[in-house]
Amino acid sequence: MGKAIRDDTHDEGTDKSMMHKKEDIVLVAGGGHCKSSIDVIESQNKYQIFGIVDLKENVGKKVLGYDIIACDDDLSELIKDHPRWNITIGHVPGCNKKTKLFLHLKDLGAEFPVIVSPHAYVSKHASLGEGTIVMHNVTINSEARIGSNCIINTGAIIEHDSQVGNNCHISTGCIINGACSIDYGVFIGSNSVLINNIHVAAETVIGADSFVRKSITQSGTYAGIPLKRIVKDIDKCLRP
Repeated sequence: MGKAIRDDTHDEGTDKSMMHKKEDIVLVAGGGHCKSSIDVIESQNKYQIFGIVDLKENVGKKVLGYDIIACDDDLSELIKDHPRWNITIGHVPGCNKKTKLFLHLKDLGAEFPVIVSPHAYVSKHASLGEGTIVMHNVTINSEARIGSNCIINTGAIIEHDSQVGNNCHISTGCIINGACSIDYGVFIGSNSVLINNIHVAAETVIGADSFVRKSITQSGTYAGIPLKRIVKDIDKCLRP
């Protein structure tokens, strides 16, 4: 398996004193969210993308200049020499593939660094769980707590004292106001707003452009203004 090094030109004026050996990281899944994640990782300038794991039929293809080097069959071998990973699957409501991959890779010994865009603001009083990625222009304020394997997507705001559980996706432009509590596996669609002190039950899906005034105590799919429950249970047909 060859190393996937991008052929980037050297920026003029680069301070040689800032040059350092970057740690390798392997990405899993080569779709649209992978492209956005690559941009954040490149901006962070801490990790060198070794390559991407995807479907067997895609091995040999490239994503933004990085090679798809392996498929799921090769995970255990790759981890031996390349322990740092990030799962670049965009959250699909009702499907726990991202969560299952995270747990499987952990069992194989993978490490999951936190990835934070240099264009995001994360309070020094906030905390982020392993494997979470914070995209460009995100704000995470004081004493917010973000769990593991989460996506805090472009332009989202997580206000003070709010908690986001493991395996959540807070989509682009969302506003989670102060002291909210979001359980594990929740998907909140783009531009949705939660007022202060809202609780969202585990594995709930909230559609884009929704406004949440009251806590959601029963899992399901919700959308609209005013917010309405449109599916009582998570679409079990989407679960593996």
